[in-house]
Amino acid sequence: MTGVNDDVPGGRELLRVEGVTKSFPGVRALDGVDLSLRTGEVHVLLGENGAGKSTLIKMLSGAHRPDVGRILVDGRPGPKPGGQSTPRTGGQPDPKAGGQPNPKANTLPAPKTSGHPVKPNARPGIQDGAYEREGRGEGRGAGGGEGGGESAALREVQIRSAQDAERLGIATIYQEFNLVPGLTVAENIFLGRQPRTALGLVDKKTMYARAAELLARVRLDVSPRTPVGELGIARLQMVEIAKALSLEARVLIMDEPTAVLTSEEVETLFTIVRELRDAGVGIIFITHHLEEIGALGDRVTVLRDGRSVAEVPASTDEDELIRLMVGRDITEQYPRRRPEEPEEPEEPEEPGAPVLRVRGLTRNGAVAGVPVFADIDFEVRAGEVVGLAGLVGAGRTEVARAVFGVDRYDAGTVEIDGAQLARGDVRAAMRAGLGLVPEDRKGQGLVLDASLQDNLTLARLDRDTRGGLVDRSAQRRSAAAVAEQLKVRMSGLAQPARTLSGGNQQKLVIGKWLLADTRLLILDEPTRGIDVGAKVEIYQLINELTASGRAVLMISSDLPEVLGMSDRVLVMSQGRLAGELSGDEATQDAVMELALQPPGGNPTSSDTNTSSDTHTSTDTHTSTDTNTNTSNDANESAMEGSDVR
Repeated sequence: MTGVNDDVPGGRELLRVEGVTKSFPGVRALDGVDLSLRTGEVHVLLGENGAGKSTLIKMLSGAHRPDVGRILVDGRPGPKPGGQSTPRTGGQPDPKAGGQPNPKANTLPAPKTSGHPVKPNARPGIQDGAYEREGRGEGRGAGGGEGGGESAALREVQIRSAQDAERLGIATIYQEFNLVPGLTVAENIFLGRQPRTALGLVDKKTMYARAAELLARVRLDVSPRTPVGELGIARLQMVEIAKALSLEARVLIMDEPTAVLTSEEVETLFTIVRELRDAGVGIIFITHHLEEIGALGDRVTVLRDGRSVAEVPASTDEDELIRLMVGRDITEQYPRRRPEEPEEPEEPEEPGAPVLRVRGLTRNGAVAGVPVFADIDFEVRAGEVVGLAGLVGAGRTEVARAVFGVDRYDAGTVEIDGAQLARGDVRAAMRAGLGLVPEDRKGQGLVLDASLQDNLTLARLDRDTRGGLVDRSAQRRSAAAVAEQLKVRMSGLAQPARTLSGGNQQKLVIGKWLLADTRLLILDEPTRGIDVGAKVEIYQLINELTASGRAVLMISSDLPEVLGMSDRVLVMSQGRLAGELSGDEATQDAVMELALQPPGGNPTSSDTNTSSDTHTSTDTHTSTDTNTNTSNDANESAMEGSDVR
């Protein structure tokens, strides 16, 4: 495909990537990728996990450099977001740049220097060492209007570091937060760029005042003096957005910014993005939520296997986007084969005996009379998937961790195949056949610097050890077999786990428990942050597990996923089980009615103080938004809709 399409909305071209290729040992991450971005445009970057999206944005932000190809950036500064630009008339010299008066120059915002000197007579917006040579076929100079289709002064650049990207006006909001827990919100926002007094000291008064303005802009009601470590995931995301806005970037790259946000927070983010777009900022937006593309985007570039395979309008049908992204049609979004719906109707199959039985599970909270969870009773039978639904903060993850022995509980019992497990004993749980795929796969599910082989065989290390020595040959054979079964994209078993995409990392965590012959697998947010193709593969794996007589307990904030893949749905509310629904009874309305129900009471009405924020949706695009008011950070996120609706 070509790198530029002139028949698109937006103004002049801000950024162009031409034929970029990047290889790592054994893997070609990018292969001749093209991309362009214009002022006032939201350009969506779409692709499966492992398609090359992360590598491309790391290239634009200075973490990687291309092996082949070019990156070109417009040398002229655009308007500052929010209309906060400082006018500079053509008849006045720029004291920082040391330039001469230019009566022909347009009125432009003053260039942002970040404390770095600018070469004498430099064109506004071009910093020392950032630009190397002209782009082919592009005019010189900063003159000219802002009209769409006009030739912009693109120049090839070498982005060697994050500082280079910042000087070029490129800011990136990564999916993984880059915040320091021990510093305040304001200190994180201006880290390395603190305002200074005339004596060179940090001007804390100015820093906190500016931080407060940015927090108000992203509608985040926290003090700029709050330590970041005290904030929940959704609020951390909004701090990252405020940090990016503080850079007054011309190009803003957003990597999965809505993954941990509630529906209300998503709408707030969309409002901010639209304001930035209207101010002339060019935005590269990465998402797996296909419904967000039409709501926000202008153009879509689709990556597949490291190549840019298509550039299409954001109004393109979702089925076509999926086909472009995965290279095939996906006929079933949730391909669940239930015991009551066997492939051979003449041989009906019912769930087997209980594999997991939980009775009276209770954990006391820090506040007397307010338990983390209480009186939890349920069972999971062989061959079935039981969904555990509820608002974030309802206690679902806490129950799962207690069942697996990671966290303590104060009362109750956990049984596997009729045998009671000791409290707080992970080894005993593993020996009994329990496995846990945690919500935080990177922090809790993987040893990131270890190889794929070591990660896959970690849960069965005892079995592969003889006389104190590990049978590495046996490990290699079993790891290779499960990696092939799960279609893990890798250069080899020696590849470090941290270099895999999110979807392949999730397959690695699941594969670890397959090799351990797990009887019951607890999946906590199994498809968060992974693409639709990888999701279907994980769903098919769930089917294979239950078909072999194993059981699955699945926790998910994606309500259509819970409904589509569960044989039964347990709903938690405020640390207690609010009810159980069969597959036929489980609808979005029924689940939400139970999820909003206070302990021992009726569903929460709009005039109560108990709160949550939910966002659910069906394949027919019918949505339910329940918004009430809460200050409890544990409940700041709630159920979100599916990636494909």
